[in-house]
Amino acid sequence: MLALPALAMILAALLPVRAAAQEARQAKPAASADSLYCEQRRLGYWFYCVKPVPADEPQMAQPPAQVTATQELDAVTGELRELKARAILYPTPENVTAYIRFQRAQLDRASLFSDVWQRAIWQDPELDYTLERPVGALAKKQWQDARAADRDAVMARLSERYGLFYFFAQTCGACEVMSPIVRSVADRWHITVRAISTDGGPSRHFPDYKVESGQRPRMGLEPGITPALVLWDSVARRPIPIGYGVLSADELQDRIYLLTSKEAGHDY
Repeated sequence: MLALPALAMILAALLPVRAAAQEARQAKPAASADSLYCEQRRLGYWFYCVKPVPADEPQMAQPPAQVTATQELDAVTGELRELKARAILYPTPENVTAYIRFQRAQLDRASLFSDVWQRAIWQDPELDYTLERPVGALAKKQWQDARAADRDAVMARLSERYGLFYFFAQTCGACEVMSPIVRSVADRWHITVRAISTDGGPSRHFPDYKVESGQRPRMGLEPGITPALVLWDSVARRPIPIGYGVLSADELQDRIYLLTSKEAGHDY
């Protein structure tokens, strides 16, 4: 009689053989059926004798790339340039006509933009620059009158704080034109003028002139350029250059008005 350990070993060896035999018996009828239907009767695809080809998995559609307005405008510009170049290099009736038609379409688009722009300005006073600087004849005249009144009010008080340095030269032809203008503006608004001769020569409009002794470099002026005008702020103790060359009386007063009463960017 076999011992228990030996019996267990024999059973373990027989189990795989028995399982393989059972699989063979199950596979034989399947193989016989395949042979009967697929090889002898040739029933083909509908009895799965021919294995169906697996269909490709559907690809997820990619969302179209968004075209910006800038890219679209660049494309229009590029198309216009291409049509123009083609019409110039190859001036056939078809090429010239294509360019004219496309250009006309863009002109219509520009006209529409201009029209909508104008309507938007009419309907929003914050966008209407002509309310600050009128362009119509009647409104412009009214604005200029108001501006002149404001300027004259500033000029009337100017001598309380400011004086003028006027640099001239006897040999300067422009100074002969500018000197009487400076004299008339100063007399009208009672502004003190210190006339400085850069070459030592006299001026018939400013007989009490002084000869220059380094004033221009101290004021930061360009040397050697005459005539030159500088306001002197007696409160802040600083020079305010007005300009060089010949200026009309109105331009001279406008510059003084802007430099003494308007901050940069507030009047444009």
